[in-house]
Amino acid sequence: MSDTVSDFVIDRLIEWDLHQFYGFPGDGIGGFDGALERGERDGKDFRYIRPTHEEIAAFMASAHAKFTGDVGVCIATSGPGAIHLLNGLYDAKMDNQPVVAIVGQQGRAAFGSDTQQQVDLERVFQDVAGYVQTVVTPMQAQLVVDRAVRIAAAQRTPTVVILPADVQNLPMQAPAKEHWVARTGVGYASTELTPDQAELQRAAEVLNAGKKVAMIVGQGARGATDEVIAVAERLGAGVITALLGKDVVPGDLPYHTQQLGLLGSKPSYDMMQDCDTLLMVGSNYPYAEFLPKTGQARGVQIDLAAGHLSLRYPMEVNLAGDTKSTLAALLPLLQRQEDRSWQEGVIEGMKDWETVLQEEAEAKADPINPRYVYHELNKRMPSNVIVTADAGSTADWYGHHIKLSREGSGNLSGMLASMLAAMPYAVSAKFAHPDRPVVCTIGDGAFQMLGMNEMITVKRHWKSWDNPTFIVLILNNGDLTQVSWEMREAGDPRYDTSQLVERIDYAGYAELLGLKGIKVERPEDVPGAWDAAFASDRPVVLDIHTDPNVPPLPAHVSLKEAKGFMAAMRKGDPAETSVIKESVRAVGAELKAGVQNALGRDD
Repeated sequence: MSDTVSDFVIDRLIEWDLHQFYGFPGDGIGGFDGALERGERDGKDFRYIRPTHEEIAAFMASAHAKFTGDVGVCIATSGPGAIHLLNGLYDAKMDNQPVVAIVGQQGRAAFGSDTQQQVDLERVFQDVAGYVQTVVTPMQAQLVVDRAVRIAAAQRTPTVVILPADVQNLPMQAPAKEHWVARTGVGYASTELTPDQAELQRAAEVLNAGKKVAMIVGQGARGATDEVIAVAERLGAGVITALLGKDVVPGDLPYHTQQLGLLGSKPSYDMMQDCDTLLMVGSNYPYAEFLPKTGQARGVQIDLAAGHLSLRYPMEVNLAGDTKSTLAALLPLLQRQEDRSWQEGVIEGMKDWETVLQEEAEAKADPINPRYVYHELNKRMPSNVIVTADAGSTADWYGHHIKLSREGSGNLSGMLASMLAAMPYAVSAKFAHPDRPVVCTIGDGAFQMLGMNEMITVKRHWKSWDNPTFIVLILNNGDLTQVSWEMREAGDPRYDTSQLVERIDYAGYAELLGLKGIKVERPEDVPGAWDAAFASDRPVVLDIHTDPNVPPLPAHVSLKEAKGFMAAMRKGDPAETSVIKESVRAVGAELKAGVQNALGRDD
């Protein structure tokens, strides 16, 4: 038996096969910090990584879950440290990721006394956590840790273990065989659930009747790539991936039309307008306005989370189950669609869209078109690259221009869409896969939040990585770009006081830390900068000065949105002339490529 409660918690996490912990110290978690130090000294099988902020630690744990499939672990002190975890834990909750937070608390005698840093943490974490419990006796520690890990993994949700300061160093006691004492064990619950044969047959009948089948595939299908492709081939379907599932389907699959909606493609939009059957696999795609009209398409949905079924579109058949095993069981019941005209049309539409993207990327801007930056990145990415994107315009360019191979990975804060997440995601990805190249794409506003701090974490650890390639692309445009465009679309001019971002020499900052900084201010220097970044023997900050007025136009722009945009211009947007010029260039690129632009539609 471990010496103290804290020693036991660490040993138990290791027994659950969890070996990477992200945390920040403090006196409220001091006993646990001491146990971490003893464990490291004694060679226990874990690694403790301290970023520069508790919020970063929680985002790292969420990203660790995404990039490894394991439960993420984060650690924080009481009071403010615990509260700082919330944003990252909500990211995990809303993107269905398993994370266990170990949180300090003031001593038990202080509960309810309004003493310093004593906060009702069970109430604080009640909404975000699938399970939250304070350990009040040593015998209870086993129960709380085991339930926290098991529930996090099975329900794909954050859970919280609260350790009062005076409990952390108490001698550990094994649970006794007596009343009120639970004795628990280590062991993950299987989630490989498959619907019964009758439900699978109902789904197959709907799908077999379809002549124009569209699939939306999300992160819940990760690990089921072969099955997704086999079903699409059998049905002659087109495949859309939700942004969080971008890496589930290879980017070079000709009928994979990438994303849907504001940062999606025209072929994806067209598929939703014309399909007669919709198959959603492992996706809680939130933008229902881009899905087919009610009654247009028959629907089948597969999801392990039953609460996601028939949530965005009225499905005819709802299959609660693991995507891989469910698709494998469904496949023998599906008939081959001999008429491939629907899928061939999707392929041709995607070819046209690729021409649009190239034209838009090559359009002139002042000084550099951000699309061009991503376009050139896409040409150079190693097959096993990991790419992270931030919320905002970086997600637009990531969605439009980045295609990931079967070996590649990509991710971002999805349903929460939190700014700054790209940086802790990238650092966590590098700790999880130190042999793989990582590229973080982030805006200057988000980087100034906490991203600059995390370059210090990179400085501290990069020499321990097997592969030094770690590139932080900063779109240095002096503007909170996405919000500026949202203001315009709503009919308001951009507000300088809220939107301007202080210009900083990010490349110089990287050099100050002993890393490599590359500043790019001319479009002709972009390709060479990417080549130098990938060839560098140390992490790189790629400081590219881009134009904030290049419009992140969706593939389908409604007349209402266009009217709002023009109304904002008439109200005196500070960048009116540049915005109009760049918008005309973007629309012109579509017209030049021979693709119908939807600015004149009122739907």
